[in-house]
Amino acid sequence: MKFESFTFRARTIADTDRLGAALAACLPEGAVVSLQGTLGAGKTRLVQAIAAGCGISRGEVVSPTFVLCRHYEGARNLNHLDTYRLHDEDEFLELGVEELFASPAITLIEWGDRVAACLPDQRLEITIDIAGNTSRSFTITPHGERFSEMLAGLRERLGG
Repeated sequence: MKFESFTFRARTIADTDRLGAALAACLPEGAVVSLQGTLGAGKTRLVQAIAAGCGISRGEVVSPTFVLCRHYEGARNLNHLDTYRLHDEDEFLELGVEELFASPAITLIEWGDRVAACLPDQRLEITIDIAGNTSRSFTITPHGERFSEMLAGLRERLGG
């Protein structure tokens, strides 16, 4: 079943922060979020904004490109993965992702499109496009009923 996407246009970094705070409030327990976009699109920046909304210091959150997976504890816990340097899906599975997916933490995966076949059927996909120096376009696509319902709440929270 295909679910309707929602596009949020962030003209400033403050708008990206607002999106991150709204996601932190709306994402269900155990959510898996796939983030995709070119280098420099703002995947880690969005993760930092979500983390801040979860009570995690934005300064703690750095790209996991070289360590592949980071865990953050706050009012809501986060798993933050980066698949950019992985060679294949087997290497991704070796990270123990099934255990992460089964946890109540929110799991955010940069370059998630590279391992899409390994992701749960129920997930959120966010594609980030650069629209200007500080502006971004976030296309948010729910996969599964759980995230379709969540997206309605997110739209309402963002005034869209």
